[in-house]
Amino acid sequence: MGEGAGKGAGRSADGWATSAVVRCPVCHKEHAYLATVLPCACGAPLAPPLLTDAPPEPLTRRSWSDEWVAVRCTSCGRQDEWPRPELGCSCGTVLRLAVRPVTAPPDTASSDTAVSDTAVPGTDAPDATAQGLTGRTAPDAAGPARPPAHIPLPRTAAAPRPAFRPMAIRTAGDVVSTAARYLKWLGFQDIVQPERRPASGIDLHGPGLIATVEATTRPAALRDIECLWLHGMSSAAACVFFSLSGYAQDARDRADELAVPLFALDLTGAPQPVNGPADELVSTGAAPA
Repeated sequence: MGEGAGKGAGRSADGWATSAVVRCPVCHKEHAYLATVLPCACGAPLAPPLLTDAPPEPLTRRSWSDEWVAVRCTSCGRQDEWPRPELGCSCGTVLRLAVRPVTAPPDTASSDTAVSDTAVPGTDAPDATAQGLTGRTAPDAAGPARPPAHIPLPRTAAAPRPAFRPMAIRTAGDVVSTAARYLKWLGFQDIVQPERRPASGIDLHGPGLIATVEATTRPAALRDIECLWLHGMSSAAACVFFSLSGYAQDARDRADELAVPLFALDLTGAPQPVNGPADELVSTGAAPA
């Protein structure tokens, strides 16, 4: 298979692909991607139709005006702006997936997306029919959404958690709010966001917890990870890092050494663990107070 996305295993009601096997052009690892489903204004579930024959593009810088793509609801015909599908590779590269233009004729849309519910041989692509309209598989859902770079731990949280419900990110403030919601979903209590970001760079804090949220267009750097860890050590608090644009490789390596959980965010509002400590946190949840 080439450097692009493979044939989609999941289909929308009109036959467009909503999932694909994606090969990273940087490290050549394959990932099974399932587009996040969000509700249209009419209430119908809607996911961006993927252009499975187009190669993914590594994202090197972000522009808010370029983060959206036009998608038309097949139920009500409404056309609206939707977050562009993105996939975070375990090598640290953020990949942007191509979406079929709304002007594509229906016969063209269906000709190259013949229904096939089997995964590409040699990959662990999930069966989208079994998953239903749940969007990209959350870390706690049954079965991995893509071959992980590390082995996830079994769920050992004291009480089962419902699936995290993502909300589309449209502003930098939404990035921090999404991180706060996710920490609450993990079981952390009384999460507080300062009105102004302090010089320490601590965007969120709660009892026994501090978190940094990198909502800019640059990947989180080594110094960011070390500063968060030092603040956590001085305050005897657990620390968590969220980033919208991924992480530099030396930052990822240092986070593994310091056991700092790293999460990647995309505009669908679904945080994804990118290292072992993050997987462990998702598996166990917040420690009881």
